[in-house]
Amino acid sequence: MSERAIGVFDSGVGGLTVLKEMLRLLPGEELVYLGDTARVPYGSKSPATVLRYALEAAAFLVEQRVKMLVVACNTASSVALDELEERFRLPVVGVIEPGARKAVAVTRSRRVGVIGTEGTIASGAYTRAIHALDPTIAVFSAPCPLFVPLAEEGWAEHSVALLTAREYLAPLMAKGIDTLVLGCTHYPLLKSTLRQVLGDEVALVDSAEETSRTVEAMLNGHRLPRQSDPGGPRFFVTDIPTRFVRVGGAFLGRDLNGVTQVSLD
Repeated sequence: MSERAIGVFDSGVGGLTVLKEMLRLLPGEELVYLGDTARVPYGSKSPATVLRYALEAAAFLVEQRVKMLVVACNTASSVALDELEERFRLPVVGVIEPGARKAVAVTRSRRVGVIGTEGTIASGAYTRAIHALDPTIAVFSAPCPLFVPLAEEGWAEHSVALLTAREYLAPLMAKGIDTLVLGCTHYPLLKSTLRQVLGDEVALVDSAEETSRTVEAMLNGHRLPRQSDPGGPRFFVTDIPTRFVRVGGAFLGRDLNGVTQVSLD
């Protein structure tokens, strides 16, 4: 069992922020990544639809004989973790609780902003996770639906992204936040643009690093660390790979050769 790969899925390229951190922290593990690019974004879909997509993505990864599932999508993490764990009987890690832990650890003013897709924000998952750790922290949330298509288009540092960020972040900045949780794994691709708007005083919380540490701890807890040398990561997408290869390759700093297109339905 320990020699199997770890399965990671997201609606598109955003989950590569988690994969990149896992490659750094867990170089001895084999990783299989699925981007559901034919159905991105998940954030504007109903919880029932997102749950169905998550179950289909997980089923595909289980067919690849993985030992663990990492849900590198905040929207799916907000609705599907319990069902995934029950259905597939595998360790499952989402991105919301690790991000919440980091936010609680770094805030000084105890005023935390959360941005995410419409689905993630509507679920209230980050507010619940933060308040479970510290109910005295004030949490202010805002949906930012245009960020995902901007990231997917490779426009993360375009002037359009900057104008959009100013509009989305103004109400949160008016609340005096000192910490901003990037509640979608696509959003770290816009870090430089967000920093231009927020300045240096607001801490940006990217859950990728904390999620990777959670994966490492779970591997050790279940006695699943890989003992043999891994192959390189394998990539699957549900639409033509062209954009994924271009945007994902630029972000990871490597050529994404051999990306395979698959169907989940």
